[in-house]
Amino acid sequence: MEKDLHLKSEINEIRKVEKVIDEVIEQNRFPEEIFGNVLIPAVEAVNNSIVHGNREDPSKCVWFNLKLKNNELNIYIEDEGEGFDYENLPDPTAPQNIEKITGRGIFLMHKLSDEVTYIKGGKAVKLSFKLSQNQSNPV
Repeated sequence: MEKDLHLKSEINEIRKVEKVIDEVIEQNRFPEEIFGNVLIPAVEAVNNSIVHGNREDPSKCVWFNLKLKNNELNIYIEDEGEGFDYENLPDPTAPQNIEKITGRGIFLMHKLSDEVTYIKGGKAVKLSFKLSQNQSNPV
């Protein structure tokens, strides 16, 4: 199963991502907790692409690709920004960063995904989720 979206750099486009993930989880009868574990990192990545990567420039787009194969779900997101230094991010759980309102999205992406891979200097990210057989509800 594969789904592709071509998103405008507008926050309301995130609804399309939510819909696709909901459909995939429902069609494959995965439990509800899988939905949140996939949705949160995907939405954070798309939001970061729109806001930080493309700077909400309506002339720029975000590409979203979801592939489900052999009980592995991979989500690829790419923007038209300049990328970012993903190797030197501040820890949002450090005492000096606890009160800051930014920096938690990438932290959540790493905590909820089985693997996060940055590509093209941070212009793209791949989120991987291993969905074992015992996580799905048989028909």
